[in-house]
Amino acid sequence: MAHWREEYLAALAVRDEREKANIALYDAYARLADRTAKQHPTIEPTSNVLGDQRLAGSSGAQPDAATRKQSTEPGPSRTELLNIARSDLAEAQRSRSELQGRLERITSEAEKLRKKSVQDGRRINTLENERVHLQLRLKDRDEELKGKAKLLEDFQDEMASLNLQLNMAEQRSTKLQRENQELVDRWMARMGREADAMNNASKFS
Repeated sequence: MAHWREEYLAALAVRDEREKANIALYDAYARLADRTAKQHPTIEPTSNVLGDQRLAGSSGAQPDAATRKQSTEPGPSRTELLNIARSDLAEAQRSRSELQGRLERITSEAEKLRKKSVQDGRRINTLENERVHLQLRLKDRDEELKGKAKLLEDFQDEMASLNLQLNMAEQRSTKLQRENQELVDRWMARMGREADAMNNASKFS
């Protein structure tokens, strides 16, 4: 999610672009006004020269060559001034159209980036939530594995103990079987000797 300060600065930048979109138009009109102001003084001296000529004519003095040349040079006509104004206006309008197009493209791109930023922020939040969920599941699985490992260790210890007891029981069983066999053998030997004694006694009777 974009930080609020970045969104605020982006909004300010868009506002500045919108407010400065017509600067070229203002500059064009300022240049036109400056040009017109520079051209009008060339007309005013002409009228003054004509007045001086009239004064000189009335006094009988002839104007010199420089005065005659200045009086005969025509100033810019209204048509020329109008054409200049129209040219400057057309240039300003063209510049305004270009700036307006750039502003629209930048605004559209900024809107796309803002939407993408929102989508990315949502995606980041989703991934963060999924990451936390997976971390909890991993922690639970680790605990489960530790418990199963402990059970396996206890089972192995118990199996070792049972195997030891079984070996001891087998050894005891083997010992008892051997002792029992010895007792049986001794009893059979005794019974054999008694039977032999009884047979011998019956022979002499």
